[in-house]
Amino acid sequence: MNDREIQSGYAEVNGLNMYYEIWGQGKPLVLIHGGGSTIQTTFGNLIPELSSSRQIIAMDLQAHGRTGDRSNDLSFEQDASDIVELLHFLKCSKADFFGYSNGGHTLIEIALRYPSIVDKMIIASAFYKRSAAPAQFWEGFDHATIDVMPQPLKAGFLKVNNSEQALLNMFNKDVQKMKNFKGWTDQQMGSIEAPTLVINSSEDVGSIEHAVEMYRTIPRGQLVVLPGKHGAYIGAIEFLNNGKWKQRYIVDIINDFLDEDTTRPIG
Repeated sequence: MNDREIQSGYAEVNGLNMYYEIWGQGKPLVLIHGGGSTIQTTFGNLIPELSSSRQIIAMDLQAHGRTGDRSNDLSFEQDASDIVELLHFLKCSKADFFGYSNGGHTLIEIALRYPSIVDKMIIASAFYKRSAAPAQFWEGFDHATIDVMPQPLKAGFLKVNNSEQALLNMFNKDVQKMKNFKGWTDQQMGSIEAPTLVINSSEDVGSIEHAVEMYRTIPRGQLVVLPGKHGAYIGAIEFLNNGKWKQRYIVDIINDFLDEDTTRPIG
């Protein structure tokens, strides 16, 4: 990424000192990173591609990267409120959204709680039911230690916040956040009015079957299933193949969906 093209800063949102970045010009696209991540570890490869045709707004969420923390546990509801407050601070009244992994769960909360701010949305490698992931996935949070955190994510955090204590705090809070995961009902998902692209990979945390169910439950849903692992298709740093991002075609998929005319009635 080229630092000369970036606008960055901090905003006081809900008592939290939140770090944000803005790239490019045009219609805003808000990027929401995954758990244990930062703007760069999740979206560092994708931002230069997408910012050539639209404005990118991204942030480090509570306890992640350069953003501060509160004494409370992390929650998708709080993250949703923080992001909406950040957009108010930036005088952005409506945007497209891309939420990856835990960021996809936060995006679901934004769509349900603040629908007026959402134009189109992309839910990538996320799920809305616990049954989407196998039992061993959930059981893993019962005894998780920071040793299981991918080294590229640790390095990415420490690059922007050189504090082992802050890293451990983020990890522990993210684990607790997933232990508390309850999901959303079919009725809630069926109330989402925004055109929504659901993206899943063939070796994702959530099953392909669940991705199909989510796409069918959201009234204006579309679905893409891509080869590979969780996050590899967007170039998330922990899933790069020998440091290389090979699935750049995701940029065309994202742009085609966001540029598509969805004003026509469905049916």
